[in-house]
Amino acid sequence: MNILAPVRRDRVLAELPQCLRKEAAQHCNRTFHPRVSSACQEQRTGTVGFKISKVIVVGDLSVGKTCLINRFCKDTFDKNYKATIGVDFEMERFEVLGVPFSLQLWDTAGQERFKCIASTYYRGAQAIIIVFNLNDVASLEHTKQWLADALRENDPSNVLLFLVGSKKDLSTPAQYVLIEKDAVSSLTGENVREFFFRVAALTFEANVLAELEKTDARRIGDIIRINSNDSNLYLTTSKKRPKCCQ
Repeated sequence: MNILAPVRRDRVLAELPQCLRKEAAQHCNRTFHPRVSSACQEQRTGTVGFKISKVIVVGDLSVGKTCLINRFCKDTFDKNYKATIGVDFEMERFEVLGVPFSLQLWDTAGQERFKCIASTYYRGAQAIIIVFNLNDVASLEHTKQWLADALRENDPSNVLLFLVGSKKDLSTPAQYVLIEKDAVSSLTGENVREFFFRVAALTFEANVLAELEKTDARRIGDIIRINSNDSNLYLTTSKKRPKCCQ
C-alpha cells in the first residue's frame, strides 16, 4: 500500500486526459467542467483536496484485475501471482488542477466463494471498473452480473462506470480485428496509464462538482427569520409561565 508516498511528477494533471476513442467511452467529455476549472483556479474546492475517491475493480477470476492494478501502481507484472482472497487495495496520489487528490483502488476477489466478502466493500464507490478477458467471451457476459452486484450497493446516478478489456497481448491478429483498439495489456502496460489517469480526473471532477453543489445549497438558507413574541423559544408549552402569574 502506497499511502504516504509523494505525488509523482507524471501524475500531475493540468488538463483532462482524453479517452482513447469516443465510440468506446461512456464518459467522452473532452475538458473539465468550467465550474471545476474556475473553482480550482480560485482555490474554492472546499475539502476535496483531503478526500479519497474509492474505486472498486470487479470481474471474473483470472481476468487480470490484480495485474492491471499492479501495472499502474508498481509498474510490474507477475505471471505467477496468487488469486486475491477477499479484497486488497492500493492508494495512489495525484495532483489535479493544482489540487491534491487520491485514488483508493480496491482489488476484489473473482472467486465465487469470496464474492460475499468482497461485496461488503462495494458500498461508497465513486467509480466501478469491470474487467473482462478479451479472449474469454464468458467473462464479458458475466460483466452484467458484476455490474448489477456493484450497483446494489451504490447509487447508479452517482457512480462512474468503466468496462475494461484486458489481455490484449494474447489476442491473435484475427481476434484483434474484432476487438476494441482501446483494450489494455497489463503485460506490456499498453493503455494502462492513460486509463487510470482518466479515472482519476473524472472522479476528481465529480467530487469538486458535488462540493460546489453543497456550498450552493448552504448559501440558500444563510438568513433565517423567526417572528415570535416569546422571549425564550426553547421553553416548551408546559414550562412557559401562565399569563396570570406574569
